[in-house]
Amino acid sequence: MRSLQKRATVYFESELHRVLRIKAAETDQPISKIINDVVRRSLAEDAEDLAAFEQRAKEPNLSFEAVVKDLRKRGKL
Repeated sequence: MRSLQKRATVYFESELHRVLRIKAAETDQPISKIINDVVRRSLAEDAEDLAAFEQRAKEPNLSFEAVVKDLRKRGKL
C-alpha cells in the first residue's frame, strides 16, 4: 500500500524551526502535521476570500467620497 503523503524539502528560519520543534513537543505531534494543518487552514482562508470576491463581483463600485458622504448622512461619521 502506497502512502498518500509526499516528501518535500522546506527550509525554515532558525527561530521558526525552533518554535516548531517546541510546539511539536508540547502537542505531541510531528512537525509535518503542524505544517500540514497550517497550510490547509491558509488555503481554506484563501478559498473563502475568493468566494467572497466572486459573490460581490456584480456589486456596484463606490468611490471613497461617496461612502464617506453616505456614512455622514446616516450619522455614522
